[in-house]
Amino acid sequence: MARKDNAADAANPGRLKQIALTYKMTRRADKKIGLVLAAVGIVTFGVFLAIGFLIGHPIYLGILGLLLAFLATAIVFGRRAERAAFGQMEGQPGAAAAVLDNIGRGWTTTPAVAMNRNQDVVHRAVGKAGIVLVAEGNPNRVKSLLAAEKRKMNRIVADVPVHDLIVGTGEGQVELKKLRTTMMKLPRVLTGPQVTATNDRLRALGDLMSNMPLPKGPMPKGMKLPKGGQRPR
Repeated sequence: MARKDNAADAANPGRLKQIALTYKMTRRADKKIGLVLAAVGIVTFGVFLAIGFLIGHPIYLGILGLLLAFLATAIVFGRRAERAAFGQMEGQPGAAAAVLDNIGRGWTTTPAVAMNRNQDVVHRAVGKAGIVLVAEGNPNRVKSLLAAEKRKMNRIVADVPVHDLIVGTGEGQVELKKLRTTMMKLPRVLTGPQVTATNDRLRALGDLMSNMPLPKGPMPKGMKLPKGGQRPR
């Protein structure tokens, strides 16, 4: 029991520190975060307390309002922190890979399956919606990368649907902050065993990551690729 208590005590400061760091990061991009959180908490608590007085149970509704105010504040804080993080990542090479890496269960992601010398890159995600190719970079240049990858997919897994998305803010593109939502809305057409089989077949292709070490998340702007192709041989 003592060990468990010590572990819990050690974990709590770490969580509090992480929350504080997240708040500071969010506040740099969202100056009104403090006022918004305070307003959400006060309004939620006030509404339930007022209802409690109206029905004659201010203590019970006040306690419930306090708990719900904390929950509402946490939800709003999480969403605005996520929005701030996306805002800081927007436009950075490799930002889409960072989003895909945290897309959740049911998806297997492979960053940088194709790339050119201009750092236009294509990432691959496999799930029950099929194969999703996510490109980031110059919209005109990434189209050729996407076309080449789709042809490759058709040769290896012709029976699996292939979707392609270009991350950006232009017409026909998907904003970084909406990438996860867009992928989750794709129709699910594969079963679990079919997803596993698809991943097994795609592993035979290899990818750029297996041949050249790349850092996770946004890629350094000074990184250069070998001349003469999309990937090293």
